[in-house]
This record gives sequence, C-alpha cells and structure tokens, in this order.
Amino acid sequence: MELGFETIGNATLVCHDNGPVLVTDPWTTGTAYFGSWGLSHAIPEEVMASIKACRYAWVSHGHPDHLSPRSLDSLSRAEILLPDHVNGLIRDGLKERGLKVRVLEDCKWIQLSDHIRVMSIADYIQDAILLVDLDGRLIVNLNDADDNGWGPFVKRIIRGYDVSFMLHLSGFGDTDMINFYREDGTFIEPRAARKRPVGRSMANWARQWGTRFTAPFSSMHIYQRTDSIWADQYKTHLADYPVGWDKPAGELLPAFVRYDAIADSFTEIDPEPNRQVPLDPTHYGDNWAEPLEPEDRSKIDRYFKSFSHLPTFLDFIRVRVGGVEHFVELSPHKKFNRGLTFDAPRHSFMTSIEYEIFDDVLIGNFMKVTLHGKFPARPLYPDFIPYVTKYGDNGRAKSAEELQEYFNAYRDRYPFGYLRHCFEKRAVEAIRCSIEEDGSVYKACARTYHWMKSLRPPAKTRSFKLDFHPDGSISE
Repeated sequence: MELGFETIGNATLVCHDNGPVLVTDPWTTGTAYFGSWGLSHAIPEEVMASIKACRYAWVSHGHPDHLSPRSLDSLSRAEILLPDHVNGLIRDGLKERGLKVRVLEDCKWIQLSDHIRVMSIADYIQDAILLVDLDGRLIVNLNDADDNGWGPFVKRIIRGYDVSFMLHLSGFGDTDMINFYREDGTFIEPRAARKRPVGRSMANWARQWGTRFTAPFSSMHIYQRTDSIWADQYKTHLADYPVGWDKPAGELLPAFVRYDAIADSFTEIDPEPNRQVPLDPTHYGDNWAEPLEPEDRSKIDRYFKSFSHLPTFLDFIRVRVGGVEHFVELSPHKKFNRGLTFDAPRHSFMTSIEYEIFDDVLIGNFMKVTLHGKFPARPLYPDFIPYVTKYGDNGRAKSAEELQEYFNAYRDRYPFGYLRHCFEKRAVEAIRCSIEEDGSVYKACARTYHWMKSLRPPAKTRSFKLDFHPDGSISE
C-alpha cells in the first residue's frame, strides 16, 4: 500500500507510507491473561508481513493484549515507541529485553515518515492514546482509554481535520473483571448480560469526539481456558457492533478494514475466525488443587498491605487457593464491614502478586471474587482496581505521599483538563452510588451526560456517502 492503514487483530493499527511505517499494540502471537484470551481472528499473511516490516511500534499500556513481549520480539526492525508514563515501568522492562525504546513527549507531534506524524498522550490511569496524522487525515487511536483529562485538547485537534477516524474499545463489557459472587455463593450477573446495543454506545462516542468515521477496536478476543469459557456468552461478536448505530453520528466501518488514502477508498478485511478448543488450565501452569505454600502468605500480606488506600474502604481480603485460606487484615476495627475473597489457582495468582500484575488475574475471569458487604454497581471501582493495578502496579505509587506526587505529575501536564475531569468523575461516581442503576432517574442522568459530552462547535465537514460493494469494498 502506498499510503493508508489497516486495522486487524485486537487493537492493532498498521500505517503505510510507501511501505509499512507504524504498528500499534501488536499482539500477533501467543495468549493473554494467563492463557484465558486468544485472538478472535487470524491475521492474514500479507498484513502480518507488513507488521513485521514496520519501522516503529507504539505500545499504549501494559495489558498483555496490548503489550505482548513475544510479538514485539518478532519486530526485529522496529523502534518501540512508548507514552510518557510516570515511573517508566514498561520502558525499563523492554530495555531489559534488549529492545530499542523511545519515550514520546506528551502532546508533541513526531514525524515518522514523509506523510505520517504521531502524537502520544499518556494519562494517570496508565493508559494512553495516539493521534496519527496520515497526510492530512487524522486517526484517533483511543484503544482502551477514556477521557482522563486530555479530552478538550484532543477535540480541538479533531476539529481541524476534514477526515478523521476513531478507534476505541467497544462491546458488551467482558473486557473487565465480571466473575463476582455474593456471600451466599450466588453469581452476580454482569452488565454485559444485558447486551445493550453496542452501536448505540459507539455512536455516543462518535458524537462526543466529532470524528467522521468510527471502527470497533480493542475487543477482538476469544476465551480458551476451560475455567474461563463461561464468559464467552458475554463476548461481543462482529455482527453486534452495528446494532443501534445512529447514522447522524457518522459512518461505522467494519472492525477489520483497509483504507487507501490515495484512492480515498475502503476495503473490508475478512480474516479467518480462530476456533480454539478450550484447554485445561494445567496447560497454562494452573492446577486448582495446588495449595498455597507457607512462604506465599507473607508475599500476599506484603503485597496488599503496601497499598495505603485499601484500608480506607476495605476491612479484609481473604485468599483461597487449593483448599487453603489466608486472611489479610486491612482494617482491624472492621469499620466498613466490607471485604473481598479471591478464589484462584496458585500459579497465576502468585505470579500476579510477585510480578505485580494483578489486573491480569482479574481480567482473565477464571478467578472468582466474592463480595462481603455493600459495594457499588462496579464493585472494584473507583477504589480497588485503579489504586492497586493502575497507580500501584503500573505507576509504582502506593503510599499516600507517592500517590500525591503521582497525581501532581499528571495534573501539571494538562491542568485545566485534569481538574475538569476530576470534578466530573466525582460527580458521576456520586450519582452511581446514590441512584438505583438502570432506574428511570439513572437513565435520565446518563442521557443528559452523553448529550453534554457531545456538545461541541461545528467541525469542518464535507458531505459524503459510503457505498459497500459485494466484493467487500467501500467507496465514497
């Protein structure tokens, strides 16, 4: 391809300028989350060849469906580009593997080729977005990120382009921890079970950001462990993405698409679905009968007690591994009457503790989490997941002093946007905690919120109509 891009895999964007130049989040081989996830579709040979020939590879964040060391090792020519995350955990880890790494300064355009330049923006949730200017066309690669303070700045950039594309995580919601149980042992049905129209939420995002085209992204996986295959019923399929799409929000593209910037035309890529027979967890080193070792107890204590925020909302954590229980007391006065029980196989659980990658054992959805006491609708937000897995594991900020320094570092990068975001986030969390979820008042608040987020000055546009042809191609 002379000039253009392809979307493929889970969250992989491949940009061309007289040859392959840039690939983002290249998960092309292997599994993620201790074998729980595999790629939903095979990557065609010609696209794989382009990925391996890219001169640059940008990695948004540390989740293994975005940061795949095995996949990066196969990109022998590529310089690894990273967002400027506070404390540089990914940077240091990749350098130890002998990879060539460059950290990109926030909010600054970097020229990669004659017709391709990029801008990387990191945020305090340890995620990042990438803006790609492809000869005057803008690709907004949001991957898994929400607006965490950089929204007003990015919207101003989008308004300067006639042609813009948004790539963003979408789906029913199985890309997070959903394996929750009540104290009586009954399963808590996740929001993903409601299968709300995915296209409708994508249209809300498109209106919010003002992009002309939108493509599903960052949610293309299958489950392949026998102890996580239960979550397959909540997975989003390709046919689910258009349901509920609102035409005034722009044009919805296929998940896997090739855009030729010279011809200004689209062709749908139709990769073969991967059909992995679910494997026993022992294939990935997990034996549910393996008990905790005596030395594991001190490691578990040390890990959870290192997070200064946990005792501010949680009394205890109980770990059950191979029939052996271990109790971590966080608040001796039990002032909250609230706790968590983790039921997990030893290998993955202790690996997540020792390497401080606890998100991996959560998102794999084979570990069971029992809730003791009253929790919000999203049980591990806003207190457990971000403080343990984002600020702590990835950002290396655990004590109150480290957290303050950490937040100040991101606040100083975009002060107005950060403060606006913090105010908005507190307001949203207050509504979620005080109003019955899915009640009429909650829905009215949600509609108002999305309407306000979509307000913006008119963008530069031109009229267009896309035609989808029988051979899978799309033209304007």
